[in-house]
Amino acid sequence: MKLIIQIPAYNEETTLPEVFRELPHEIAGIDEIEVLVIDDGSTDRTTAVAEALGAHHVVRHTSNKGLAAGFQTGLDAALRLGADIIVNTDADNQYPGDQIVALVEPILARRADIVIGDRQTDTIEHFSTQKRILQRVGSWVVRRASNTEVPDSVSGFRALSREAALRIFVTTEFSYTVENLIQAGKRRLTVAHVPIRTNQTRPSRLHSGNWNFVKRQASTIVRTYATYEPLKTFSYIAAPFLFLGIAFLLRAAYVFVGRRFFDFEAENLQSLTLGTGFLVLGFIVFLIGLVADRIGGNRRMLEEVLYRIRRAELEDIRWRQVVETRIDGLEALQDTGLLVQRARGENMTPTDT
Repeated sequence: MKLIIQIPAYNEETTLPEVFRELPHEIAGIDEIEVLVIDDGSTDRTTAVAEALGAHHVVRHTSNKGLAAGFQTGLDAALRLGADIIVNTDADNQYPGDQIVALVEPILARRADIVIGDRQTDTIEHFSTQKRILQRVGSWVVRRASNTEVPDSVSGFRALSREAALRIFVTTEFSYTVENLIQAGKRRLTVAHVPIRTNQTRPSRLHSGNWNFVKRQASTIVRTYATYEPLKTFSYIAAPFLFLGIAFLLRAAYVFVGRRFFDFEAENLQSLTLGTGFLVLGFIVFLIGLVADRIGGNRRMLEEVLYRIRRAELEDIRWRQVVETRIDGLEALQDTGLLVQRARGENMTPTDT
């Protein structure tokens, strides 16, 4: 069982030593632990510091591509390196390394495919009241959209099994946290969470303020949910128009009956016009939802194809590694045999022949 701890980093030369200091060197049930640093186009000595600290692998972007791209690069690299479990942690030392043991335990016990570290944001002292409320409301929305029960949806401290990592693919450019949760929920992956403690860190570089963060995460939630539930999404949009259309048409019918049988003097032309317009608009939106649903079916098929390609690629890599190991072993045996033959030849005398 191989664990790879991936650390996306951008200009984190000062905090990386603290992160490495707390990383575990052995965990029960894990045979190998390796560290992978993803340098997201840093302009400081992040790569040099990571190598000096003993990182087993360093992958570097030529320019800053953002946290989501760094996370996906890490997943791809970790899978190619033979990871059975991948842990993602931040380079700013927000998540103590000694919490990794608790994070991977549900995966080792085969109770979960993905485990999220719950920061228990209500207890974090340096979080403002506004930020705590936004975190609580945002996580509630994500739980409803993803059909999961994760209380801290934007926590970047998470562990993924090999199978879950193969199924996950980041498409957003902002942050992977929310998109991954919705993907996992829609793909019926088992998502668990464990309480963790955190260290106080500098303000986040990911966004320029709470409302900027909310706006960008909200767009990610809507876009990702609509991707996996297009018919529901467009049905919700169409519902108000259909309701108004039916209401206006019922009023028009009521006025028509009243004028015909009870001498009403009210006009029903406006109600008839508005009702017809809203009803047609609602049906058009609903039909767009049907088309989007069929497109979503093709997307699900493409995701399955992508999953199988990635899995076949990894199996091919493992097969090549096994073959190379066996070839190296045979060559070593041959070299040993030649040495023995030479030693025997050198010690033989004419009488022996």
